[in-house]
Amino acid sequence: MRWLFAIALGLWLGFTSISLPATAATQTTVGDLRKQAFELTSKGKFDLAEVVWTQLLDALPDEPALWSNRGNVRVSQNKIEAAISDYDQAIALAPLQPDSYLNRGAAYEAVGKWQAAIDDYNRVLKLSPDDPAAYNNRGNAKGGQGDWNAALKDYEQSITIQPSFSLGYANYGIALFEVGDHGKSLQVLKSLARKYPNYADVRAALTAVLWETGNRGEAESQWAAARGLDRRYTDLDWVQHVRRWPPSLVAGLDHFLKL
Repeated sequence: MRWLFAIALGLWLGFTSISLPATAATQTTVGDLRKQAFELTSKGKFDLAEVVWTQLLDALPDEPALWSNRGNVRVSQNKIEAAISDYDQAIALAPLQPDSYLNRGAAYEAVGKWQAAIDDYNRVLKLSPDDPAAYNNRGNAKGGQGDWNAALKDYEQSITIQPSFSLGYANYGIALFEVGDHGKSLQVLKSLARKYPNYADVRAALTAVLWETGNRGEAESQWAAARGLDRRYTDLDWVQHVRRWPPSLVAGLDHFLKL
């Protein structure tokens, strides 16, 4: 069973559920630790979760899912090199498990190693050709390289495989704006905002798109909603370097905020 976990807007990691073999004497302890690790992770208590994943690894060092899951909580604390080391170990133990490549690719993206990330996403797609998260993340990495036309194709593939993939749709709508298809971008983002009214990224992106296309009253309305949902969008540095919007959308939000 795959658990999809967003480490940053637009990017996905794969958490792997674990069936842990254990002796009768340790079964209860291991099971309790496993439950605690997932609960702490789901609550965003990543520093505490890391401690529990480490305890599980002390008991079961040959379990690849444990290495990958600890890597995920390390990424969430910006311990990127330590996380990559964990993913390397998971891959060494289970080279045919796609989630570890997906996760390592996300970590490479976090430090701007776009081609290394793309290489890992390609490995995921070789093992699991219909993985929408891999297409979405590869699109992000191609966008990081500045190739937004290639990114757009990957986002489109992700939503073709999984039409309910809202993150893929958001990235698709944003990439459409970057390549100059403003009308379709507006259509996609408006549709998402209607379907997911609390989706802050979409509301903020709509603000920029509406402003740049002359719909300034609507832009103000979308911004009121976006800022209420997530104030990080008031920080252009965060939008550009953490969320990693494309240049034209960052510029559009900048124009809006200056006025």
